[in-house]
Amino acid sequence: MPLALPRPHRDDLRIAVGGLLSGVLLWALGIHTRVPSDPLVLWHAPWAPLVPLAVTAACEPLRRIRPRLGLLLGTLALTLDTVTLGNVVTIVLYTDLMYAAVLYGGPGTARRIPWITGMLTVVGGVVPAALWRNPQALLIGVGVGVVAFAPAATGWVVRNHRDAAEAARLRAEQTALLAEMDREQAVTAERARMARELHDMVANHLSAIAIHSTAALSLDDPETSRDALGVIRENSVEGLAEMRRLIGLLRDSSGDLEPAATPTLDGIPDLVEGARANGLDATLDAEHGPVPAPVELAAYRIVQESLTNALKHAAEGPVHVRLRERDGSLRIRVTSPYRPGDTPRAPGSGAGLTGMQERAALLGGTFEAGPEATTGAEPGPTGPAPGTVHAPRPAPAPEPRRAPGPGTTPASAPAPDAALWTVRASLPLTDGDPA
Repeated sequence: MPLALPRPHRDDLRIAVGGLLSGVLLWALGIHTRVPSDPLVLWHAPWAPLVPLAVTAACEPLRRIRPRLGLLLGTLALTLDTVTLGNVVTIVLYTDLMYAAVLYGGPGTARRIPWITGMLTVVGGVVPAALWRNPQALLIGVGVGVVAFAPAATGWVVRNHRDAAEAARLRAEQTALLAEMDREQAVTAERARMARELHDMVANHLSAIAIHSTAALSLDDPETSRDALGVIRENSVEGLAEMRRLIGLLRDSSGDLEPAATPTLDGIPDLVEGARANGLDATLDAEHGPVPAPVELAAYRIVQESLTNALKHAAEGPVHVRLRERDGSLRIRVTSPYRPGDTPRAPGSGAGLTGMQERAALLGGTFEAGPEATTGAEPGPTGPAPGTVHAPRPAPAPEPRRAPGPGTTPASAPAPDAALWTVRASLPLTDGDPA
């Protein structure tokens, strides 16, 4: 298969045709660069100037696709032109070939041609003047400078400006790409934060509603069903309030919305009390001093999600929440009974464990969830392995838990075959990402 040569640029073809026609017109009018008596004229044929003119014009289509070849042939043609009567268009076309060789040639060519033509300009002016002892010989160097060095230097300047503009364009594109990537990452992170907040705020209430509605449907006792419906209504109202608060955070505030209060550790006793109202035998043991706001929010959400999981998955028995400040960290431990192989009381997506893990990781802390035999004893100064989440806990008994009525105390004895499921988190007591 023959090799396809690149097609010349249409502007280069126009330059070639226009230059050839202009040179022929000047030749027809008898306009030459030298007189017949000039000793440099060795080829006296009247049509001789047309030969270098035609060769130089034929090199013009190569000025972009083969700039070095075009300059080499043009140099030979210009040398031939010096022994004829000459044509000014041949010289003009040659200066364009010199300019194009620097502008469109390779980096090495673009660097070497200005140096070579500059040296020829100096040598062409100094050496003849020194040999002939005639100041007029300096005009040779001037001629070389006008024909060769000036267009080469111009091409070098234009090339530098073009390369600088291209580099600036590439930097602008890279900056725009990085900005877009940062924007996408920020949007993704904000969506993840909103998903965690929505899950943690609403899942607890909806789980309680699902469990108590199942109990209300499965029991024939009107009094117990009425108590279950009361719990359902209470959780519905609280869930709506949480949803309104989240929607308020997402809206553009116009000044008529009061700032939403961020949950703190002071609200954990209310969480435990709500868990008791939902049927859990929950207890709280908390000892800690002042805690930064981001750590408070993360601890509150971790305890809230742990109690929600206990409500959905735990077997009958006590649920214990403990908070301790130790070695510059807030340690959280939530234990609940479970039976391997049981099914959940309410459906879950597994996003709760992921959300708790993300909250701990954003603060530079650690998180672990799993059976008591897996988690082991209370974590030491280093805490559990960062980001460790064991396989989701097998869910609890298939039969629905009876919704407690007012003044009812849930049973505190764990089922005989139940084990402990433990959630542990260690949050450094330093300001971090509040999400």
